[in-house]
Amino acid sequence: MTIIEKAREMGKLIQESDEYKALMEARQASDNDEELQKQIGEFNLVRMKMEIESSKPEPDQDKIGELNEQLMSIYTAVMESENMVAFNKAKDVVDHLMNHVTAILTAAVNGEDPDTYDPDAACTGDCCSCGGCH
Repeated sequence: MTIIEKAREMGKLIQESDEYKALMEARQASDNDEELQKQIGEFNLVRMKMEIESSKPEPDQDKIGELNEQLMSIYTAVMESENMVAFNKAKDVVDHLMNHVTAILTAAVNGEDPDTYDPDAACTGDCCSCGGCH
């Protein structure tokens, strides 16, 4: 079996994991949340208005300020939405899993034993030496 075939096998295993399934369920719930989707659409519309105003030769700074306040208010509402909170939590779990996978592969390429390498034990707390946070 080739490395690429193993990578495809790993991809399938990831998609079969509880973490991935929870992420897909959270994504579906967010996609089906009409109020959340309305807020996201409103956010994008206000952001476009702000970009248009900002790109004018003489932008109206008061209008930009008002649009920025609207943008921040909508952003806060979106990020505090129950389905968005659940999605972000599920995404964090999958990101953590993927960071572990990447860390193990990187350690193997650097000569470490992939069977014994522990990404959490390798964390020094100094983000400057890290390829991704757990």
